[in-house]
Amino acid sequence: MEDDQIEERDRIDQVNKMTCLSGQRAFTLVELMVSLALLAIMATILYGSFYLGHRAAEKAEARMEDSQRLRSLGDLLGGYIRSAYPYRSSPRDPVVLFFGEREKLTFVSMLSMEMGGRGMSKISLYRGEDAKERSVFILEEEIPAWGAGYTSRLVLRTGVEELGFEYLDVQGADDRWLSEWDGARRRMLPQAVRVSLSSYDGNRDRWVFPIMVRVLTP
Repeated sequence: MEDDQIEERDRIDQVNKMTCLSGQRAFTLVELMVSLALLAIMATILYGSFYLGHRAAEKAEARMEDSQRLRSLGDLLGGYIRSAYPYRSSPRDPVVLFFGEREKLTFVSMLSMEMGGRGMSKISLYRGEDAKERSVFILEEEIPAWGAGYTSRLVLRTGVEELGFEYLDVQGADDRWLSEWDGARRRMLPQAVRVSLSSYDGNRDRWVFPIMVRVLTP
């Protein structure tokens, strides 16, 4: 009888031990699943942070490149327009070859990139289309300054929605920006030229370039 009681207690102890071990194994599995879930969440957060940081760096680099292109565009336009010259075919000819319209400007500049920065050239600035029929801002340089010769074209910017030129007149009581300037009639150049450029991507830019030489003494 006593032996039976001892055996019963042993069986009870074994059952309790197995129950404890089983409980410990289930608790460890739950911990593992929680840990894996936490790791997955952390990996998602880290990947999202890396992705956002990478996109921000790409956008900053694109803005920097666009700013550099705009700065280069402004420098190029400024070099030509500031060097505009009241060119006449002869000293007795009062006609100044400067024809400014709202969307196109043609003039003679003392600057010629095709000639290494030396010599005069006829410059035309206007909006046109490239080979892919995209609206573009074009700079056309013709050498010699007037008449048949060599012509080169440079696309300054693509995706141009609007391009406008205005001309500063200081002859009246107040300074006025005009939409046209006829050098043949006025016999002189404007005080400055204002260039407005808007693109389909929403960018809008404006430059004001003073003209260094406005009129020659007859």
